[in-house]
Amino acid sequence: MRFRSEVAACGGYLPEKIVTNADLAERLATSDEWIVQRTGIRQRHVAAVGELTSDLATRAARRALDAAGMTGNDLDLIVLATATPDHTFPATATKVQAQLGMTRGAAFDVQAVCTGFIYALATADSLIKTGQARTALVIGAETFSRILDWQDRGTCVLFGDGAGAVVLKSMPDVDEGKAARGILSTHLHSDGSNYDLLYVDGGPSTTGTAGHLRMEGREIFRHAVQRLAEVADEALAANGLKASEIDWLVPHQANRRIIDSMGRRLGLAADKVVITIDRHANTSAASVPLALAEAVGDGRIRRNQLVLLEAMGGGLTWGASLVRW
Repeated sequence: MRFRSEVAACGGYLPEKIVTNADLAERLATSDEWIVQRTGIRQRHVAAVGELTSDLATRAARRALDAAGMTGNDLDLIVLATATPDHTFPATATKVQAQLGMTRGAAFDVQAVCTGFIYALATADSLIKTGQARTALVIGAETFSRILDWQDRGTCVLFGDGAGAVVLKSMPDVDEGKAARGILSTHLHSDGSNYDLLYVDGGPSTTGTAGHLRMEGREIFRHAVQRLAEVADEALAANGLKASEIDWLVPHQANRRIIDSMGRRLGLAADKVVITIDRHANTSAASVPLALAEAVGDGRIRRNQLVLLEAMGGGLTWGASLVRW
């Protein structure tokens, strides 16, 4: 028998502390107007002292499990996407596994920076399709505030902390054509020749310290517009679908201008693009599942609607997934 992954529920968590643009303007040569005009960001959430990536991930996971009517002991698999793990090893996912009371299966991390959730979703979906898991928890969780240079106004204003999670369940993969529900396909790419456009200048094998995020903003913008358009077309073509059939675009929340550009290219009305960047900023691997959890939670995304998820991050990495809700 063939299997398909169905999204059973979503959950999100944001730290309590909010840092506004005005707060940053008090200690940086910047302003609310400058940040909003260039990025669309008005505020971001920042993890408290002692609040770890695993804590954010566990809170989001519990909300997703509650929404699915499940507990951690119902899970076969946890795949956690993060570029800011609690420790170099072991995987942060194993700490979440213990905190959720999951007693079987496997838990591990994946690292593709801002595209991490799409990579994690593809990994869990593949294991469900091959019958190695029946239930999976896919999480994107980050504490990017810990790797920011808070004196660099070109980067520190862009990012925030948070976590989002989805629960996947196995379902029979019967031939329903375009009406088939669940994850229809996921498409992953990377280009290591652009490694230095977005990176952290530290690590165990280089400096022995965590380091700080560094980015060539203009180049990242240019690549994002091109690559996200390409992978959206790839996902639609793989499923014999047209852009006009998309009900919702849930993009990585990196820059409002990139998001608006993708919405226009797909011919989507502005109210069919899920936007959280103004309140969340860029939460890296957490941004897509956080936006997804919000749109599902408030009733915008409904059963049988077609949802396009897409993201791009350091590596460079990029990817997209089409989901029939």
